[in-house]
Amino acid sequence: MFRNSLAAFTIVLFLFISNFSYGEEMRFGISLGLTGQYAPIGNMQKNALRLWEEKVNRTGGILGRKVKLIVYDDKSDPDTAKAIYRRMIVQEKMDFLFPPYSSGLTSAILPITEKYGYPMLLHGAAADSIFRKGYRYIFGIFPPATRYTLGFVELLLTHRIKRIAIYSSDDPFGVNIANGAVRWSKRLGLSIVSRKTFKKGTRDLTFLARECRNLKAEAVVMCGHFDESVDMRIAFKKTGWYPRAYWASAGPVLNKYKTTLGVLSENTFSSTQWTYHDKLPFPGSKDFYYSFKGKYGTEPSYHAATAYTAGDILTVAIRKAGNTNRDRIRKILSSMDRMTLLGRFGVDRTGMQIRYFHLIIQWIDGKKHVVWPKELSTAKPRLK
Repeated sequence: MFRNSLAAFTIVLFLFISNFSYGEEMRFGISLGLTGQYAPIGNMQKNALRLWEEKVNRTGGILGRKVKLIVYDDKSDPDTAKAIYRRMIVQEKMDFLFPPYSSGLTSAILPITEKYGYPMLLHGAAADSIFRKGYRYIFGIFPPATRYTLGFVELLLTHRIKRIAIYSSDDPFGVNIANGAVRWSKRLGLSIVSRKTFKKGTRDLTFLARECRNLKAEAVVMCGHFDESVDMRIAFKKTGWYPRAYWASAGPVLNKYKTTLGVLSENTFSSTQWTYHDKLPFPGSKDFYYSFKGKYGTEPSYHAATAYTAGDILTVAIRKAGNTNRDRIRKILSSMDRMTLLGRFGVDRTGMQIRYFHLIIQWIDGKKHVVWPKELSTAKPRLK
């Protein structure tokens, strides 16, 4: 009888330990701009992380635990985002967190996540200023904003375009991209005919288009997000003028850019962290592209790919740690050198991504084509 009781107790204890170790979900929290100015990108990233969640759970979870992704809408507002991250940490005690989209919102929440020691894979922020704060728990997924225009400026030089106008909204992301554009333009010997910053939310940009025309700019660089990229193109239309080359950040990589502008989207350049095509030699790109398109009925933008990659990298780090000790995981991420669907991942001592470069895309005949570097291009660049 004692033996039977001991056996029954052992079974109950085993079931309890198993349930404690493997039954509890591992919770990952994030806030995204599902409404507001960042909604197109925020929803793209949400869908990508849902795809990551499904994949991880389909393949056994992490350390034997199912993953649960909890997504909140920060309404593209930094104060709302800060309140959400405080709640996720202090009250909800999330196991891990992903940051919001945009350098502005990410900058707002990082003092909170840093205080509590949460490793943050920055899948939607690239402002160089973030990496100068001395944070120990941040890891850039893609290169900093100051490098966004490098490939485009090199492309201009090879086509003997010399006169460039550079504009930006006054948010950290836009300003950092513009500062980089100034740096690369000077280094490569281009003439900067104008460099101006305008208030975020300014929708009528015809005053800038007129200035470009009057200054005989051959190329125009617009540094900001979706609205700025669209509004500048509309401003060119209103003034009846278009430069030999127009580059804008963030917006043109989305299919929404084409659906919003129609034929006006033609010939626009941008920089992308990722775009799928057969020449792209990185592992997982094809599977991610077709899985995303099959589930959501639309092509994933680089914003989706960077969010998905953040999930994958964090998964690898937790598995390598063998537990959920966040400081141990931070150390693993600090020294990680790994190929991802974006390219090679690796950061410097500040957390800045240093292992790979942007691709330059252009809308040509209704499709996004890679036009730089030449080795990965799907079409020749089209300039006036």
